[in-house]
Amino acid sequence: MPTLLHLDSSASPTDHSVSRRLTARFAHAWRARHPDAHYRYHDLAADPVPLIGAGYASLGVRVERQGAPVPLTDVASFATTPSEHQEWSLTHPLITELHSADTLLLGVPMYNFTVPAALKAWIDRITFPGAHTGRLTATRVIVVTARGGGYGPGTPREPFDFQTPYLRAWFTEHLGIPDANLRFIHAELTRAADIPALTPYRDLATTSLTTARTTLTDLATA
Repeated sequence: MPTLLHLDSSASPTDHSVSRRLTARFAHAWRARHPDAHYRYHDLAADPVPLIGAGYASLGVRVERQGAPVPLTDVASFATTPSEHQEWSLTHPLITELHSADTLLLGVPMYNFTVPAALKAWIDRITFPGAHTGRLTATRVIVVTARGGGYGPGTPREPFDFQTPYLRAWFTEHLGIPDANLRFIHAELTRAADIPALTPYRDLATTSLTTARTTLTDLATA
């Protein structure tokens, strides 16, 4: 049975968040297409994943020194301190949840040219040594971004987009997601309606948002 894991990371509430509204659009269409499927939702801003600590780092180093990936069910046996056991108890369920998903949906506003800290905390915790080896080759990932300015190809600010290259590298090179299974849907110039300097770009903003909405609906119902 299909499973959708839906993560939002915007600090803004839904009525002020473009990324939240867009991911909700995909999720609604996907659930209508798969009425009997499993759906899991996490609001990473409202319910943050704890930052990794010293116990996570020491356990990760010990596991990595084994050379070959350690089965997730065996990692706890390498923990030697209460801190390491606690860190693994916070980490293992999140990794298992990701592995059970056929589709991962991420809402990612651009904060200071990159991803929100709330999302980075989730990324850091689930990126445990060897945890995903060979497991995610069939997983589909939909990354929905919202950027107040314009960072698309050919724009003056394209070199300042550290959001897309970072996530692409992490998903493809580190998690093993095939590039064909990774889609980025960008809503650009989302602040054009309220920042005077961006007023000339309102039409472009409208076009970008409309395209994002249409693309997400098509992806969800395919």
